[in-house]
Amino acid sequence: MASPKILLNIGCGTSGADRLPAYFANWQHVRVDIDPAVQPDIVADIRDLSVINEGAADAVWTSHCIEHLYQHEVVAAFRQLSRVLKPDGCAVMLVPDLQTVARYIAEDRLTDVLYQSPAGPITPHDVVFGHGAAVAAGRLYMAHKTGFTPTNLIQSLEGAGFAEIVVRRRPEQLELVVIANRSPWPDAARRNAMIAALGL
Repeated sequence: MASPKILLNIGCGTSGADRLPAYFANWQHVRVDIDPAVQPDIVADIRDLSVINEGAADAVWTSHCIEHLYQHEVVAAFRQLSRVLKPDGCAVMLVPDLQTVARYIAEDRLTDVLYQSPAGPITPHDVVFGHGAAVAAGRLYMAHKTGFTPTNLIQSLEGAGFAEIVVRRRPEQLELVVIANRSPWPDAARRNAMIAALGL
């Protein structure tokens, strides 16, 4: 029997495999986080994944993690993601969509509750600056230090050496979803099948 593919969930927080897309259901799920209190499999900072071997993973999943870095750290972090991936591996990332949330801010709705998350109610202020309740509780690493639109996200990934990048907007979640491959897809059919399997 073939070994399961390996997925690194980087910046996992308290989340487990149940919070991942069904596409990854039969993969080996390895949780990585900077905070030992969430009991990850590996304690590491996304800016320094040197404890993980080069080419160790078939895919990387990181959900609402990159925005906690400063802008000048983003490309270096993306290079770390590329390094731990196999040559044909991909990174799947979710980040806040600043263009979508900016509409609420332009309407003077900065503190309106937009939706309920597992962490509590989320406002446009939370999307831009980080979850206010978490920051108020002393978890300062939850503050947001940068933000993304499709263009600057693609530019950062290209700067880190990713070969093919697909970005999709999910307005109801106020987020951008990205699939970034280290190598070109062998054909459009496989590319489209992966996008469909991830629900994008």
